[in-house]
Amino acid sequence: MSVMDLLEFEKQEMMPESYKERTTEELEQRVREIKQKFGRRLFIPGHHYQKDEVIQFADVTGDSLQLAQVAAANDDAEYIVFCGVHFMAETADMLTGEHQKVILPDMRAGCSMADMATITQTEKAWGKLTEVFGDTILPLTYVNSTAEIKAFVGKYGGATVTSSNAKKMVQWAFTQKERIFFLPDQHLGRNTAYDLGIPLEKMAVWDPIKETLEYNGENLNDIQVILWKGYCSVHEKFTVQNIEHIRKTEPEMKIIVHPECTREVVALSDDAGSTKYIIETIEKAEKGTKWAIGTEMNLVNRLIQQHPDKHIVSLNPYMCPCLTMNRIDLPHLVWALESIESGKPINQINVSSEVTELALLALNRMLERA
Repeated sequence: MSVMDLLEFEKQEMMPESYKERTTEELEQRVREIKQKFGRRLFIPGHHYQKDEVIQFADVTGDSLQLAQVAAANDDAEYIVFCGVHFMAETADMLTGEHQKVILPDMRAGCSMADMATITQTEKAWGKLTEVFGDTILPLTYVNSTAEIKAFVGKYGGATVTSSNAKKMVQWAFTQKERIFFLPDQHLGRNTAYDLGIPLEKMAVWDPIKETLEYNGENLNDIQVILWKGYCSVHEKFTVQNIEHIRKTEPEMKIIVHPECTREVVALSDDAGSTKYIIETIEKAEKGTKWAIGTEMNLVNRLIQQHPDKHIVSLNPYMCPCLTMNRIDLPHLVWALESIESGKPINQINVSSEVTELALLALNRMLERA
C-alpha cells in the first residue's frame, strides 16, 4: 500500500469482535442468504490462494487479472466483494464501471511483494537510472503491483505483465527500447529474461533501499535487464535443498514451480509456469503420477483434494500459506456482505481518476497483445 492507502487504512473501522463469536454454520448461512437476496447485484471473485472457507462462496476463481476482467465484464454487479489482496481490488476498481463498488473484506490483506516498490522509490530509481542509461529503458511491471506503480509504467510507455504472458511482453518491450526495467519481482523478471536467451551477466538488480545498482560486470552498457529487488515472500522460500530432498526420496516425482521462485529452483525443476499453468498441468496429468508443487499452500492442498488419483505434495512441506491473502476469512467476508446489506459498505477501494488513467495505459498495452 502507498502512504495514502495507509492513511486511509487508519480511518477504516475494524471488524467487530462479535463476528469471531459466531459459529461457522451461522456465518455460512448468512453468506448464502445475502447472496440469494442480492442475486446478480453481488459478485464475489476469489483468488486461487484463498482459504477453502472463503473460496466455497466465490462466483468465480482465478488469478488476479483474470478476476478483475471477469468482474469488469459483469455489468450487472453493483457490489464486487474481492476475495484477494489490495492490489487486485485496485485493478478491479480501475477496470469496472462507476456504478460498481469494489470492496475488500479486510484492508490488511496486502501483498508484501507489491509493497516492496513504492512510487517514491520508483521515481527516484528512474531518475538515477535514466541519468546513466538515458532514454534507452522501458519499464514493465508485474500485475502484482500497486496502482501507482502501474500508472508510473503507463506514463513512461511501458506495460503490465502476468506470469502467463511475461515472455511475450518482454519480447515486445525489447522492440521498443534497448533495456527493460522490471518491477517489482526480480525472480519473475530474471526467469523470463533467461528463458528468452538473455544471460545472467547482462542483468543487474536495483536495490531501492540502498539506491544502488548491483552489477558484477565491468561495462554498464552490457546491461539489458534491470530488476527491482523485490520478491514473493511465499515463493522465495522454496529452496534447492527442497528439490534435492525430493530427488533423493521420490526420484519418480515431477517438480513444477511458479516462476516467482528463484532462478536456481526453477532451473532444477522439471517445469515452471503460472498458477493457471500449474493447475492445468495437474488436471491433464495421468492417474498415478507424482507431483511436488512449488506454490502457495492453500492451492496445493486444494489440488491434493481435487486429484486423489495422483500423489501430490508441497515442494516445501513446512510452507505456510500466504499470510496476507489469509487475512480474508469467513468472518470478514460476512462483515463485508452485511455492511452492503445495511446500506453502509465498508472497505471500498477507490483509485483516483489520475492514477487510473495512466495505469490503464499500461494494462491496455498488455491486453492488446494478449
